[in-house]
Amino acid sequence: MDSDKKIIITGHKNPDTDSICSALAYAEIKNRITNTDNYVARRSGEINGETKFVLEKFGVDVPEYVDNVATQVRDMEIRRTPGVPKEMTIKEAWDIMGKSEAVTQPITENDKVIGLITKGDIARTFMDAESSSFLSTTSPRFNDIAATIDGRIVSGEGDRLFSKGKVLVGAALVERMRGAVQPHDLVILVDRRENQIGALNSGADCIILCLGAKAAADVIELAGEKDAVIIETELDTFSVSREINKSVPLGAFMTHDSIRSFKLDDYTDDVKSAMGATRHRAFPVTDSRGHYIGTVSRRNLLNIRRKQVILVDHNEKSQAVDNIDDADILEIVDHHRLGTIQTLQPIYFNLQPVGCTATILYQMYIEKGIDVPKHIAGLLCAAIVSDTLMFRSPTCTTQDKMAAGALALIAGIDIEKFASEMFEAGSDLGDKSAEEIFYQDYKKFTFGGTSFGVGQISSMNEGELNKIKSRLLPLMEHECGKNNVSMVFFLLTNIRESSSEMLYAGDNARELIINAFGDVSETDGGFAVEGLLSRKKQLIPAFMDAIQNVY
Repeated sequence: MDSDKKIIITGHKNPDTDSICSALAYAEIKNRITNTDNYVARRSGEINGETKFVLEKFGVDVPEYVDNVATQVRDMEIRRTPGVPKEMTIKEAWDIMGKSEAVTQPITENDKVIGLITKGDIARTFMDAESSSFLSTTSPRFNDIAATIDGRIVSGEGDRLFSKGKVLVGAALVERMRGAVQPHDLVILVDRRENQIGALNSGADCIILCLGAKAAADVIELAGEKDAVIIETELDTFSVSREINKSVPLGAFMTHDSIRSFKLDDYTDDVKSAMGATRHRAFPVTDSRGHYIGTVSRRNLLNIRRKQVILVDHNEKSQAVDNIDDADILEIVDHHRLGTIQTLQPIYFNLQPVGCTATILYQMYIEKGIDVPKHIAGLLCAAIVSDTLMFRSPTCTTQDKMAAGALALIAGIDIEKFASEMFEAGSDLGDKSAEEIFYQDYKKFTFGGTSFGVGQISSMNEGELNKIKSRLLPLMEHECGKNNVSMVFFLLTNIRESSSEMLYAGDNARELIINAFGDVSETDGGFAVEGLLSRKKQLIPAFMDAIQNVY
């Protein structure tokens, strides 16, 4: 499968450790059971310090970034029409276009598009070719003239250009021809020796002998003295007269200004608009370096192949990669509530009430009877420890604990020691900006007519949490009103104390906390909520009950 046609497995925006590690593990599972490399893990945002530590610990590269799954030029059927040089004749180009059924021919130089010519351009070229001096104005090479009329050069330099003079048929008596032939002309003749000599003596740069006529030795000698070209062909004079203008080089009539081309990464919404404003039916496609690849047309937009995506660790449209509606969602593996993602067809949907998506991935390895690689075991174990806050979160289940234990054995790690190192790496917030901290694990939720955002940061260090509090509050105020979010909340979660301080901003945000959690201790800018660790299982359900009952 082309690298352009890979099936993308990705978690939510602002990914956490579970989102990244589950995507990597599921890609490994899918590729093994299908015996392909069609499935690729991708990230939909920047990874946090904790996830970076985990990937480095187990020697795994950070997945490539994907921020948009709208269809692109690379998803279209690209016609691999070869580029041709500007020196190619119109006859050769017409033959190539006929065989490939193309109406537009890109002209390239050093793999870069320098011009275009269409069948309509070629037709107009011949309609406009009324002057007998037309051919010389395009400066074809005599080699190309000979090839166009199926001829062969028997005297003279074929690489010379026919750049002066006119084309005429020497059918008259030699006396009449003396007045008609001018220096640099090209004369079409048959086997009259006196006419051949007369044309050369009159200064013709080229004579063409038709119907298989052969140039005599003295004629060839005279042509050498006059620095003229002799071409012999089996065609008759009418056929030569008709075909000779097809030796025009493409460079003489190609369109070379304001050529509209597209790159592989261009989105098709932009492509549609551009195509509608241009007369051409086909458009060149280039790679990121500007090298020509092929062409696309309006017809290719009809059969465009949508990107294929598998979602892990979320099923909310607001948390998904941009333009998820333009993609074909094949599967969802998640442990959150049923969200807002909709699909056109039935899909495989594995949604389980466990503390971590990685637990579901471990179950898949068992169900399919395949071994868990050591590095994948480490990633999955890290994800479970992270999502369950070392099994302290109320979302944690027996399945999570059993999976983490089994994975730790495979990975060869001590869970307690590893968890301490991982949380320490994730809570090192000193060199991060307020924006980086805020968006590190931020999600948007919609219930009824209310949309709100919730961020969370977990740390083993209470002092560090207190330091970042004052930096986050102004940012939260600024976030209100963006993307239809009316309220913003942020959990400063103390893993050691199993509690969170909830910061808030926005109209009705304070009232929502009180209605959801009742008698909680108010702090400077927030509320201290004992036992609150899970956004998914504790905060969101409480908020939704309060919204339903009060608003």
